[in-house]
Amino acid sequence: MTAAMRVMSSLTLTLFFSIICCSLTEKLSNASSPNIIIMLMDDMGWGDLGVLGQPSKETPNLDAMAAQGMLFPNFYTANPLCSPSRAALLTGRLPVRNGFYTTNGHARNAYTPQEIVGGISKDEILLPQIMKKKGYVSKIVGKWHLGHRPQYLPLKNGFDEWFGAPDCHFGPYNSSIRPNIPVYNNSEMLGRYYEEFKIDRKTGESNLTQMYLLEGVDFIRRQTEAQRPFFLYWAPDATHAPVYASKPFLGQSQRGRYGDAVMELDYSVGHILLWLKRLGIENDTFVFFTSDNGAALTSGPNEAGSNGPFLCGKETTFEGGMREPAIAWWPGHIKAGTVNFQLASVMDLFPTSLALAGLSPPDDRALDGLDLTPVLLNHPHTQGNRPIFYYRGNELMAVRIGQYKAHYWTWSNSLEEFNKGINFCPGEEVPGVTTHDQKEHTLQPILFHLGRDPGEKFPISASSHEYQKVLSRISPVVEQHKSTLVPGVPQLNMCDVAVMNWAPAGCEKLGKCLKVPKSQPWKCDWPH
Repeated sequence: MTAAMRVMSSLTLTLFFSIICCSLTEKLSNASSPNIIIMLMDDMGWGDLGVLGQPSKETPNLDAMAAQGMLFPNFYTANPLCSPSRAALLTGRLPVRNGFYTTNGHARNAYTPQEIVGGISKDEILLPQIMKKKGYVSKIVGKWHLGHRPQYLPLKNGFDEWFGAPDCHFGPYNSSIRPNIPVYNNSEMLGRYYEEFKIDRKTGESNLTQMYLLEGVDFIRRQTEAQRPFFLYWAPDATHAPVYASKPFLGQSQRGRYGDAVMELDYSVGHILLWLKRLGIENDTFVFFTSDNGAALTSGPNEAGSNGPFLCGKETTFEGGMREPAIAWWPGHIKAGTVNFQLASVMDLFPTSLALAGLSPPDDRALDGLDLTPVLLNHPHTQGNRPIFYYRGNELMAVRIGQYKAHYWTWSNSLEEFNKGINFCPGEEVPGVTTHDQKEHTLQPILFHLGRDPGEKFPISASSHEYQKVLSRISPVVEQHKSTLVPGVPQLNMCDVAVMNWAPAGCEKLGKCLKVPKSQPWKCDWPH
């Protein structure tokens, strides 16, 4: 199927769904091994959902999903940047353990641009690899971002199918200097962004989200017909700048182009849930919706989301950078309309998915995720005051236990970058907190009560009884964590022009191969 054939209008999409519906003659059940769908958005903020207070109320399907399932207001990513958070989700481990960090600069964020040499380590065990033991068929739709060299791609790391791209949809590029990003169908490219897969930078029009929706629904239909349990990792990237939406959604939002993208994603989530019901597998399918990191406020005002009441955004370890929207949905199992204030993490999806599938996590490595099934199934037992660790690169920046958060280091972004117009906290600066140099507070952490002060604006006095009492609880947890931490080999240190997407697999058939330049490796520079 060509890329052009995949692009459909909303009317055609509805007709496509109707044809599929009529083709199914029986309802199937995988109750013993429920299907699992993880929906991971890209740079979508906590405050982008109507159910979490977005005034425009333009997410009716996600709001309905929350009303039918469980909302987690205290859900966190493992890193305030895309690649490390995705590696954490699929391994259940902090990026500092799984290697998705850099040692080129203290507390620097790092990810996988085209020039990165590394990727997900062969020593890591990814979620789909384990789920094969129970016969799960796994597919990723959308952005991978764990390395684009052949050995790092999804089909080499447990996934059976893939439709999407290895990197962000930055561009368009001059192919003589930097190639446009390829879009893959399984192990071969179908074309490139801005070429066969159009993104109009001027109007914001692109049909990619529609393609991702069709790919996801088609996978669900095929596995349901074959009566095979499936794992779908649905990772569209429309809310990452440059944001985009298809023509029926452009200009529809009160929030501008970013809102248009959110509306189309909400529509897509609604259709996926609708199809689970039409196929009769909604009671046999666990669905979890979240985002990879906070909204990128530096892309504002036109291409940035909302982090609600929280401080700063993407790339920072303030709440706006790491607290994410999160909804669990499983009719007949999760009590509808539940709001659960359990502290939870994207890394929890690893052991939770395995537990739902009846599988044990690997016992030869430290895991940072916890099994949330007792919480999801409304058992009395919860995970109590488990800590949330806020890492930036190789440094533990902050820790949350209960309602309290202690900052051991503060930093928004460098003064040099700030003076260039790059601001991770526009209009939200807090003196002594959103610092433009790396400030160490290990001897006297900055402490906040996030229940009273979710915006991290009013530090608790270090001379108060409350401060001393809370610190006496947090300090041993931090000491224990640091004393037992064994960092992984950093994968994000080296860059090389020769490893860019010049000649991906399948380029020969398409006549899309570009000349690979001479290898010139260097230590990657990470400004933030």
